[in-house]
Amino acid sequence: MDPSGFEPLKSYDYVIVGGGTAGCVLADRLSEDPSITVAMIEGGPSDHNLPHVLQLSEWLSLLGGPLDYGYKTTKQERGNSEILHSRAKVLGVKAGATGWTSESMQHYGDKIKCKIAPVHTNDRNPIMADWIMSCTSATGVPIIGDFDAWSRKRGEGGATNIEDVKEGLVDPQERQKGRGKAWSEGVGWLSIAYTPEDGKRQSASVAYVHPIMGKRPNLHLFLETWVHKLDIDPASSTITAVQCTDKHGTPFALKADREVLLCAGAIDSPRLLLLSGVGPKEELENVGVKSVIDRRGVGENLVDHPESIIMWETDELPPMTVMQSDSALFIRRDTSDPRPDLMFHIYTVPFADNTERMGYPRPKHAICMTPNIPRPKSRGKLYLTSSDPHVHPALDFRYFTDPEDYDARTFVDGFKIARKIAATAPFSQWLKHEVAPGPNVQSDEELSEYGRKAAHTVYHPAGTCKMGARDDPLAVVDPELKVIGLNNARVVDASVFPLMVTANPMITVFIVAEKAADMILADYYRATEAKSKI
Repeated sequence: MDPSGFEPLKSYDYVIVGGGTAGCVLADRLSEDPSITVAMIEGGPSDHNLPHVLQLSEWLSLLGGPLDYGYKTTKQERGNSEILHSRAKVLGVKAGATGWTSESMQHYGDKIKCKIAPVHTNDRNPIMADWIMSCTSATGVPIIGDFDAWSRKRGEGGATNIEDVKEGLVDPQERQKGRGKAWSEGVGWLSIAYTPEDGKRQSASVAYVHPIMGKRPNLHLFLETWVHKLDIDPASSTITAVQCTDKHGTPFALKADREVLLCAGAIDSPRLLLLSGVGPKEELENVGVKSVIDRRGVGENLVDHPESIIMWETDELPPMTVMQSDSALFIRRDTSDPRPDLMFHIYTVPFADNTERMGYPRPKHAICMTPNIPRPKSRGKLYLTSSDPHVHPALDFRYFTDPEDYDARTFVDGFKIARKIAATAPFSQWLKHEVAPGPNVQSDEELSEYGRKAAHTVYHPAGTCKMGARDDPLAVVDPELKVIGLNNARVVDASVFPLMVTANPMITVFIVAEKAADMILADYYRATEAKSKI
């Protein structure tokens, strides 16, 4: 089970459930101290010898494959009911909360080990370079030379001139800016966690776990192992065992002498709590799960980054790319808020699964702009339909159900902006004609209906174990990420987000995990010191 070859123990100081982004960070940081024993349980295999996983350009081929859990959504009253929420089954692969201000968290971003940089000049597709130029001409937003520069230098993001877009140059003045606020809007090449020389991912497993595999006897990786329940002693509110099954179907249990750390993501962390009796009492008992801790917030506050699509047919496009979606545009419509509230990806492939189902043709070559809702208002819920751990939970995102219809209006605004960009040179010169929704779809009502039906996900579920004050009835974890009602469990992943982050949540999950490691170790050393004085 363990690629390191070390013999497993029966108990560990810390048992980590989930080998994704947060789990890999914790496995590395906690096991740096050789006196601390750590087990990390991951349902999939190691990615170490899986080139199709490590090669970032192959990400689309993983969707729906054997390394995808493939969670379906429930019927969506106002959205697309066919959305499949892909979740990777492989190593390494994503209010009231005091102590989590941006200022206090930023130094944890400095600790992230992954190499993150803008798309290399050798990977820059000329159609995307032209799109960047047309975006700034049509919308007036600045070109961002490096979206991640502000996080490293606390500068303002690095606006560059248009001539620098193809060359990858950063404005020298930007390098000298002092520490300040992040960018509010802009367009440019995405900052991506990859190594340009070989196009491989710089995932959490690559950056945090690969370098230590087989080198730390105090760290054990249980791969292709599934956790189906946490045994909880109601009298002490303590997890007494983590019930597991290996790839051969053999059950076994692990004990955490100090803490169980749930890092299974915004679907499987709350799912495991619910299966273990932590959640809304009446709902659990209705599906045959004995309630141990009545916590009604488990599974609530489900949120995502919904995205729709507008597509143009093109001639065959140049092949260079990192992941077929290498640039992004961020728009700030609400000037009272410093953050962008509308985002666009752009794809150099016909992203046509949903539009084809709606009756639109699938062109051989296409370019797609995808308006995305950075901070959606709609909130959904994850819940069990069975006590059988093999049955997937129900995911009801309740897309586009916010009372003000903010989410759907964001798509409508996005389509209008996208068409303006498409009519602007030099990007316009690449386009043959609009395929979907098509030039006949013009009214706000028509655009809203199309946008909701064509919506898809960018695989960012979050919020289902919301962080908050202990007296918040919907909070699942406190500001130290400790599960409210349990004495030896924390949740460390995107499920703890009280609100959705504006951009891709991966960096935020890294930051949460880095801070969690510090808090866990602080508790460990306090307890160790106190014990030594007895």
